[in-house]
Amino acid sequence: MNSSAKIKNYVVEIICLLYVLLFVYAGVSKILDFENFQVQLGQSPLLSAFAFWVSWLVPLVELIITALLIIPKFRKIGLKASLGLMTMFTAYIFIILHYSSFVPCSCGGILEKMSWNVHLIFNIVFMILAMAAILFSCDSQDKYNNGSAVFKSLKWIAATIVISTSIVIFLFLSSENIMHHNNPFFRRYPTHSAEFSSEVDLKFNSYYFAGFSSGRVYLGNYTNPSHVVALNEDLKEQDTLKIAFDPKAIPFKIVTIAVRNSHFFLFDGSVPIFFRGDLKNWRVTKELKGMPYFTRAIPIDSTTIVFRSNNAVNSANVLGIYNSIDSLKVNYKRGLLQKQIDGIFDTDGTLVYSEELKKIIYVYYYRNEFIVADQNGFLDYRGNTIDTIKQVKIKVTSLKNGTERAMSSPSFVVNAHTAVYKNLLFVHSKVKGRAENDQLWERSFIIDIYDLNNKSYLLSFPIYHRTDEKLHSFIVTQTHLYALIGKRIAVYKFREIIKKEFKSK
Repeated sequence: MNSSAKIKNYVVEIICLLYVLLFVYAGVSKILDFENFQVQLGQSPLLSAFAFWVSWLVPLVELIITALLIIPKFRKIGLKASLGLMTMFTAYIFIILHYSSFVPCSCGGILEKMSWNVHLIFNIVFMILAMAAILFSCDSQDKYNNGSAVFKSLKWIAATIVISTSIVIFLFLSSENIMHHNNPFFRRYPTHSAEFSSEVDLKFNSYYFAGFSSGRVYLGNYTNPSHVVALNEDLKEQDTLKIAFDPKAIPFKIVTIAVRNSHFFLFDGSVPIFFRGDLKNWRVTKELKGMPYFTRAIPIDSTTIVFRSNNAVNSANVLGIYNSIDSLKVNYKRGLLQKQIDGIFDTDGTLVYSEELKKIIYVYYYRNEFIVADQNGFLDYRGNTIDTIKQVKIKVTSLKNGTERAMSSPSFVVNAHTAVYKNLLFVHSKVKGRAENDQLWERSFIIDIYDLNNKSYLLSFPIYHRTDEKLHSFIVTQTHLYALIGKRIAVYKFREIIKKEFKSK
């Protein structure tokens, strides 16, 4: 063996040793911190849908390739496999940086100490080393035979790069489609998609969101219904407003205030009564007569209200549309809510309205389903949240000879709170997804975002809380999320990754 061949053999030996060190370190570190590695893959914009089997396959392949590189008889196969795997890693990072919807936090192991760009360069260097080792490993006899061995190796290198890159692209496109439309219950948490901005101590937990209008957040108070608190967007300015209204002898039980554009509404479904007033002077000016008894109500405009009542068979929930200038006034949409057990508890949920889309949205508490209807109550479509709870998990018991019903076992809440702005539906989920961190769920409330136009899941983000605090409700604007947590109101500012998704149509 001449000196040139010896040098090439030494170079091959060194490259193989570098790959052995790389793959042993990477594979073992993934296995030792397997749960964290699987969680990180679950947050990947490329591999979320395949996180379970990829998390097992990658460290296994790395260790198998290591064994091939150590055994001289299989070294060439090991080098080719090394190039293929490193090409996949390189293509993965390139797509993350240039084509994914967001760039996640760095993974563990080697990536933990490097930025994505630095690791891309690191991978390219190792690809070049693998290609050099493959070419240097060509049989010397074949090499001098018109370079046929080198030519074959070059073709194999080119084919490996093309095939490996194609596999990653296929996984990326498949994962994106699955995550958005057929999600296997993996959440995506882009870094800092919604950041805490400020908070105010309200001293009491009896506040609720009345609405948002002209840059001000309005809070009603169940214990003092005639007073409304108005705060500016950053919560630094606060005013207390008093509604000018003489209730006379109306037997109010639970008065609720709602703000919609330039009007406010005062109502109580147990009476039932519905009044409208002007935000300029906070004076009640009109009664919307003819409202039936209701348990939920959302003003659509100054004359139209979408409501939920117990007017269906066996006092089951039903949605309806009230219009004060319509001769019929009330139009029940009995086919919208679909019962699974009793039609009351199993159809319980939150009712919201997107003014920009002119859409009514009803999200069930106890199952992974929501309803989207137009402003006249005609069904647009039935959507699903990404959790797997299709069947309501409650038990209902009849009391007083069947005249009353109650839940006889603790309810399993799936979607606790809901807000909508334009085309984005925000849902506070109570169900932990696959490959998610337990500590994250202990320290925060998880908000999932859905695009009502595309019927797709977009992403999730946490709202952090203190020990034993409850999330009472939240509302959303173009730029912020406001949450009532315990006795405080907190505001989170949306980053561009969320703001760019808002669309009016």
